[in-house]
Amino acid sequence: MNRIFLDVHALQTVPPSNLNRDDTGQPKSAVYGGVPRARVSSQAWKRATRTYFSQEHLLDPSELGVRTKKVAEVLAARITALDPALMGAEALQLAAEVIQGATGSKIEAPKRKTEAAKTDAAKDGGQEPAPESKYLMFLSARQLDGLAALAVEGAADIKTFLKDKDAKARAREIADTRHSVDIALFGRMVADSADFNVDAAVQVAHAISVHRVESESDYYTAVDDQNTDAESGAGMIGTVDFNSSTLYRYAALSVHQLAKNLGEGLREEEPRTAPVRRAVEAFVQSFLESLPTGKINTFGNHTLPDAVIVKLRTTRPISYVAAFEEPVTGESGHLRQAVARLAEYVPDVERAYGDEETTLSWILRVGPNTEQLSGLGTQAHRLSELVEAVGQAVAERLDKPA
Repeated sequence: MNRIFLDVHALQTVPPSNLNRDDTGQPKSAVYGGVPRARVSSQAWKRATRTYFSQEHLLDPSELGVRTKKVAEVLAARITALDPALMGAEALQLAAEVIQGATGSKIEAPKRKTEAAKTDAAKDGGQEPAPESKYLMFLSARQLDGLAALAVEGAADIKTFLKDKDAKARAREIADTRHSVDIALFGRMVADSADFNVDAAVQVAHAISVHRVESESDYYTAVDDQNTDAESGAGMIGTVDFNSSTLYRYAALSVHQLAKNLGEGLREEEPRTAPVRRAVEAFVQSFLESLPTGKINTFGNHTLPDAVIVKLRTTRPISYVAAFEEPVTGESGHLRQAVARLAEYVPDVERAYGDEETTLSWILRVGPNTEQLSGLGTQAHRLSELVEAVGQAVAERLDKPA
């Protein structure tokens, strides 16, 4: 299969906010080019991207997965839906046995919850806690449906059923095929069985500010609505840390790895390229439009990228972060200077390392401050136009013989 990489670059200005905080409550930061920068971790933006798929109905629920320790409860609900006679503790036990048989992961009630349940039972007859995995387990909707059907088939004696080599092989095959789009994109790690790991098709960089940033602190007070005139002062006081920045964001998508992860596709009646194109389009739109929700109610920092550059290439992914190794400075804002840096840096790095004949480029920009980027690629006027053009180009590349 052809090597195909998709680079997505974005400049996004964010007002006072705390998108992604550390253990002390401060906005995350990093030193780059010798100065402190605002930072939003890759994990925070990957989570925002993944949840945006379902929030905005970019993908059908059947094309998505669930990542949870409560995987036995999720599977038990599907078992009961298939056979209403199997419910409650029986369905949970079936689910736990099938997941263990399929993945080799121990599924049992956490000790702390078991001890708490014993205490509650002594007091007032508390319920037994549900079994869980020791770590977040990522399974697709179709994998869960397949395991549920297998559990119903062997419900009479699930332990004996799973001792049969063919049944166990079927369980393992179900858990390791027909991956959802989010598993195919972001990968899966199964600590107890490396055979079930899925290499991520997407790499997301930590977003960093193009300029120096120092965090600030907001002192706030809240008034008690029931205070009388005789009661002065605040009901509570506190502080919240924040910063503001123009961020450089970057993600690299290995299209050929995505196609490999998706396997035969999500819908049997469609061509091989269709699920890959759908996944690529959903990722591009979701990555650009999503936003981590840290302290969003406090700051209402709902912004979108001011400038987007997308490159489809056959060489290797290239980040443009080095354009900002020397921090942008200026009293009249940072966006215009950041755009100027990219307009100068991108042609230079592409001349030195790129392949003009096989690389396709698109630009999406907002406002006069981004005008210098116009010559760097085919200009899209709407995000939907950009997404469709990228999806079409990916499908055409996939159809070309290796």
